[in-house]
Amino acid sequence: MTALDQTSVPFASSAAAGGAEFIETPVAYDALVLASFGGPEGQDDVIPFLRNVTGGRGIPDERLEEVAHHYRHFGGVSPINQQNRDLKAALEAELAARGIDLPVYWGNRNWEPYLDDAFTAAANDGHKTLLVLATSAYSSYSSDRQYREDIAHAITKAGLEDRVTADKVRLFFDHPGFVAPFQEGVDAAVSEFLGQGIPASDIHVLFSTHSIPTADAERSGPRDVDWGEGGAYAAQHRAVAEHIIEKLGAVTGGATVPWQLVFQSRSGPPSQPWLEPDINDVIAELPAAGAKAVVIVPLGFVSDHMEVMWDLDTEAMESAAEAGIPAVRTQTPGIHPAFVSGLIDLVVERIEGTPAAERPHVTDLGPWYDVSRPGDCENVRLGFKPAAAGIAP
Repeated sequence: MTALDQTSVPFASSAAAGGAEFIETPVAYDALVLASFGGPEGQDDVIPFLRNVTGGRGIPDERLEEVAHHYRHFGGVSPINQQNRDLKAALEAELAARGIDLPVYWGNRNWEPYLDDAFTAAANDGHKTLLVLATSAYSSYSSDRQYREDIAHAITKAGLEDRVTADKVRLFFDHPGFVAPFQEGVDAAVSEFLGQGIPASDIHVLFSTHSIPTADAERSGPRDVDWGEGGAYAAQHRAVAEHIIEKLGAVTGGATVPWQLVFQSRSGPPSQPWLEPDINDVIAELPAAGAKAVVIVPLGFVSDHMEVMWDLDTEAMESAAEAGIPAVRTQTPGIHPAFVSGLIDLVVERIEGTPAAERPHVTDLGPWYDVSRPGDCENVRLGFKPAAAGIAP
């Protein structure tokens, strides 16, 4: 692909500013910024946090309280901040073990510590060439472009436009380090049910991810590719699920295990189409399909945050109990050693400028792009806002 004008990728390093799909030139990054969603850490934080999440939509507090009860059920504390503290410490330990001198800063989109504070701290410590690692693996507005918009907003808000550059680690949905913990969990759960005498054909595996508006899903991924129903977002999940099921054959002796991609955590109005089917609806239909056990795989999630704890560990498990089917929810990557090591491998890719042909991936869709393509992951309701690590718009 022909290099684009040097201003086409806002806030980028000189190596990425031209807009190439893959940056195969070494970059001397001097700090890593861990970017995440954030969450409340007490009952008083819940509504202010939800106001941040829904900013600009004019949702009254009484409606926010309908979602707040998920957090209030757990004392108003989302596990995500502690998980990010643990992940930050694990990344720092892995960097040190490899002899890589790269300080790690952490900032959130929706709660303290905020992303602009992380950039400010890095800049004040003298770091100029930053690499951002977002705790999100797939293509969609909320899981990709919104992070890139928040990077741009944070740099501008902090007044650092002339002081720092910021690139972003590629989406890692099919990186071996991300997939390995899921494979491990599915293998173990299916093995457990097989050991109970349940045939492979009666064990149903449900790969669950966050539902998103259909319009957003259709605009996920580069616009010049026909990704099929659900856009790149659904295509990426399906590809990873297919890989896991293929490898599961080693556990089942080649016997087929029924599986399905399902969705959870819908929050839009009934009039707005979102990706379906809902996991609870699917679980309710499993007895009629002859299922004797169900394995729930949180494939869209990096760690056990609120959507996993409430929507899967609470609601989906209740649905399974009502259907009379034993259920196991498998692990998320969290700070699994393979995942942590894989994330640092992704950082090293950018430091060393690893050629795309040498980058590991377990599906035919990867490796994903270093620099997002024009129009990737558009939000039709909000339009295009300035975004880092991608070609405008």
